[in-house]
Amino acid sequence: MQPQKRRILCVEDDEDTCSMLDNLLRQENYEVKTANSVSEALQIAQSESFNLYILDAWFPKGTGLSLCRNIREFDPHTPIVFYSGAAFDSDREEALYAGAQAFVAKPYVDELLKTIHSLLNDKQEPVTH
Repeated sequence: MQPQKRRILCVEDDEDTCSMLDNLLRQENYEVKTANSVSEALQIAQSESFNLYILDAWFPKGTGLSLCRNIREFDPHTPIVFYSGAAFDSDREEALYAGAQAFVAKPYVDELLKTIHSLLNDKQEPVTH
């Protein structure tokens, strides 16, 4: 029997970035669910369970910070990683204050994978491409 795959909810409004992350995480043997808006992500997060959340900082209607705080209301323990182009120290501090465990600036995908593996205590090394 195969071990159950770790589930990740990836919340990203940019279609290309969302697709890239989905493919990359699946290659790393994660089960991935994607959402393109704060409201869609909140609905999915409340109805399903995940091992990790990846959030962007900005959406056309809402912010990753408000989504992070909302998730923390019903899920205080699942790791949250911000993966965002907003890379100022203040952005990182606000994300951590809102309840995230990590903040990775785009486009550093290798750093994102290392962070995910670390937070999930995965023994595997990231697949190199």
